[in-house]
Amino acid sequence: MSTAPPASHQVFETNPYEDHPSLSQLEADVLWEYAKLNQHIKDLVMQTRRLSETPDESMLKRLRVLERKMGLVLTLFKASVWGVVNEQNYDVSTARNDSADATIVR
Repeated sequence: MSTAPPASHQVFETNPYEDHPSLSQLEADVLWEYAKLNQHIKDLVMQTRRLSETPDESMLKRLRVLERKMGLVLTLFKASVWGVVNEQNYDVSTARNDSADATIVR
């Protein structure tokens, strides 16, 4: 079920500079690597344009779920902090009352 690569991707299969009369083998290989890199960059640009033009719906759905979960985490965190602060206030007021009672007894 392998499909033939597009004509622009033939650069990955054969070196177009291989039989050039004024290039050494090393120069032809270096130019081939640059041609492959160029094709990778063209593919990357095409993919980024496609992604920037139309949002990825599955990604948006996953981000919405994550946003809801983060909202829940934030709410739970705030409740925990509020509970700790109230507990500290209760401990401080209890300690004050205990010390006030102790001073009166003496």
